[in-house]
Amino acid sequence: MRVAVIGAGPAGMTAALQLSRKGVDVDVYEADQGIGGLARSLDLWGQRVDLGPHRFFSSDARVNRLWLDVVGREYAMVNRLTRLYYRGHFFHYPLKPLDALLKMGLPDAALCLASYLKERLHPRCPATEDVSFESWVVHRFGRRLFNVFFKPYSEKLWGIPCGELSGTFAAQRIQKLSLPEAVKSALSPRRRTRHKTLVDRFAYPLGGTGSAYERMADRVRNSGGRIHLRCSVRRVLHDGFAVQGLELERGQVACCDHIVSSMPLTDLVRGLTGVPPQVQAAAAHLQFRNTILVYLHVDSSSLFADQWLYIHAPDLQMGRVTNFRNWVPHLHGEAHTTILAVEHWCNDRDAMWRAADDQLIAQATRELRSTGLLCNEPILSGHVVRVRRCYPVYRRGYREHLKQIADYLRKFPGLTLIGRNGTFKYNNQDHSMLMGMLAAENLLDHGAHDLWTVNSDHETYQEGDLITETGLAGPLAEHAAADAQLAGVGHD
Repeated sequence: MRVAVIGAGPAGMTAALQLSRKGVDVDVYEADQGIGGLARSLDLWGQRVDLGPHRFFSSDARVNRLWLDVVGREYAMVNRLTRLYYRGHFFHYPLKPLDALLKMGLPDAALCLASYLKERLHPRCPATEDVSFESWVVHRFGRRLFNVFFKPYSEKLWGIPCGELSGTFAAQRIQKLSLPEAVKSALSPRRRTRHKTLVDRFAYPLGGTGSAYERMADRVRNSGGRIHLRCSVRRVLHDGFAVQGLELERGQVACCDHIVSSMPLTDLVRGLTGVPPQVQAAAAHLQFRNTILVYLHVDSSSLFADQWLYIHAPDLQMGRVTNFRNWVPHLHGEAHTTILAVEHWCNDRDAMWRAADDQLIAQATRELRSTGLLCNEPILSGHVVRVRRCYPVYRRGYREHLKQIADYLRKFPGLTLIGRNGTFKYNNQDHSMLMGMLAAENLLDHGAHDLWTVNSDHETYQEGDLITETGLAGPLAEHAAADAQLAGVGHD
């Protein structure tokens, strides 16, 4: 059997590794120049950086075992330090009650509490399946806290009003967390009582997040598989519902018996022939959000202690800042400088997406200086990376469109969809790795795993093992958490 895997991200590389280990003839097609997809690492100014902050943890023991098998002992446990910037202040994150009280001021804190109590006494969350993100959060945290900590950041990230964003996003990322539980978790001295959305320790490869998938690629090659970089897939070729192969960017045809695809779902549907109009219309309703990363090379080795910060200030266009100096020393080596990644989110037609690199570097520098994060340290250089289709936008009603597409694509027995883009699901690394593992099991053992349900039930898959400095310890599912944060800001 010859299998074509589209995409060399966490999902694609995991599937390719599992298949090649069993002797399957595998070709991986990746449009980018490197391995890792959205979790790719790159070299800049003699240092190693990622495409924004990516941390690994999982509540699924199978995923953890595979990750450790690939990474070996070449990782470190990182104690996370994250803050959020709002109204000229940096708030500890997850929120610490005393810190938040002092920085918000007693009047604002009292108003937030009153708003929460009002919602508890007179709840207004509609009892509908497609509740909005705004209604979901207000119901659990109150209107004022929503306006302060949820609304500005979420609307930067998604580019639509929170009333148009589906509550599914909140259900996946914030889950059962509420204001009382967040306060209880912040005050509790016992780590095991912390809510799983507040995890503050994670495993990180010494060579950057992407090094795990680079190692997978090496193993695929050693097993006889082929990795084709800078090789875009134009469309899937098929006769009726029988898959025949791929048409590549320059018109070449790659024949295969089965396709495992993590290419954007909307592109895949548009490339098929004979798609019913209602399925085409459903795909047209789905939208992805782009990311622009502005890397700044700063002549300082001690700017601030956070691994990353969330920028909630509505007057600033940047949304997140990553300080790669504070992850593991192996990233910066002997360098005495710091690399920061400043993230912005936009759509294809936005002016920012088409802006010149110099303009973006100047804007990121100006905004960072306004927060005090740069002090007066000089910027040595800048570099811009544009990444298309990073985030599937969970606009209200998207699930109906996605179901219509999924029902149609299930008719193709030679096509398996995986990954964040391939299934239009807001996956973390572990979700995508699990999809890749289950896809391989379906092909190798004629399994019946429904990959569309991964990262859909808002709960853990099974009781998992915790990754520690020396390997696995568990079961301890309380600690192995989904990548979620209080205030709905955490994302990977």
